[in-house]
Amino acid sequence: MSTTSAPLLNAVTAASVWDEVSTPSFWLDAPLRIVLILLIAGVANILARFLIRKVTDGVARGTKARIISRRTEKGLRWVEDTGLSNERQYQRAKTVGSVLRSVANLTIWTIAVLMIISELGFNIAPVIASAGIAGVALSFGAQSLVKDYLAGISMVAEDQLGIGDVVDLGEASGTVESVGLRVTQVRDVEGTLWHVRNGAVVRVGNQSQGWARTVLDIPVAYNSDLDAVTELLLETARRVRKTTEEGKSILDDPEVWGVEQMSGESLTLRLAVKTAPLQQWAVARVLRAQIKRALDREGYRMPLANQSIIHQTSSFARITPEQAAQGAQGATSAGTAAAVSAETSDPSVGSSSRGGGHSTGSGSAGNRQQSGRR
Repeated sequence: MSTTSAPLLNAVTAASVWDEVSTPSFWLDAPLRIVLILLIAGVANILARFLIRKVTDGVARGTKARIISRRTEKGLRWVEDTGLSNERQYQRAKTVGSVLRSVANLTIWTIAVLMIISELGFNIAPVIASAGIAGVALSFGAQSLVKDYLAGISMVAEDQLGIGDVVDLGEASGTVESVGLRVTQVRDVEGTLWHVRNGAVVRVGNQSQGWARTVLDIPVAYNSDLDAVTELLLETARRVRKTTEEGKSILDDPEVWGVEQMSGESLTLRLAVKTAPLQQWAVARVLRAQIKRALDREGYRMPLANQSIIHQTSSFARITPEQAAQGAQGATSAGTAAAVSAETSDPSVGSSSRGGGHSTGSGSAGNRQQSGRR
């Protein structure tokens, strides 16, 4: 081919392409379908964002209010913090919305791009087949990862926990420091930071939502007056509520639920006090100290359980027959001497001495008992 024929061929090719492009049939074929695909993808994206906004609004409305302490003119009061609730609504809605929007955008535009490639005349069947095989392989290899993300979305959407809450996740318990879609970080009372996968969480016990309760079991002697002890416990709990700083965390009147346990040695009364969340431990410590002082003041004593302690060694010293015989003779001589001493002593003196000693000890115990009851 000569050099003069190449420009002529290019000109003919360009002219034929221009003639084909300039016809209405060309624009009504593949280009129109591509434009329609882009328009449908855009409309689908807008609809998806609208639905996601509806979902996030529902997530925000499901936020549980927290009860916090706030200084007022009347002192420290426990109230529902609407500001914290609104902040948690925004954070939860933002997290869930961003994840759902990312998934929706990726799905819609991936399908649109594949359809456009097909309209351009390329065979996308091998690509789809390869993507299907890769998807199956990833589903088996990353099923735990997908489970973690789905569980994390559910935990965030349902407001099961939040940053600053004290929770029990089964595997770990403590204060939540970070909530992610895959991992939740919890720091326990000893300072250890636990990273718990959301997919491994079977149950969530949140001690920061709503209110808490202090439950104390108080054992008293079996012959105690139940009505008097009950009134003493209620009076002590009311005094703690009115006079102590921790008592400001008590939200309702104390209650004695009755006898929880009964044995031959003691009766156990259960005291229940409704408190603000996370304040039940401080209130319990103060109540124990005040109840102990009240019981001492009124002369009540917590019963001591009867118990026996037996110490047994694993090895014994070997005793020869001669040592056993000598020990038997010594025991016989000691018994004979004790009998002779008992016969020669004055029975009245020994009796009065033992009786006097017993009477003195009894009287001392009685004085101490009456002194303590006063």
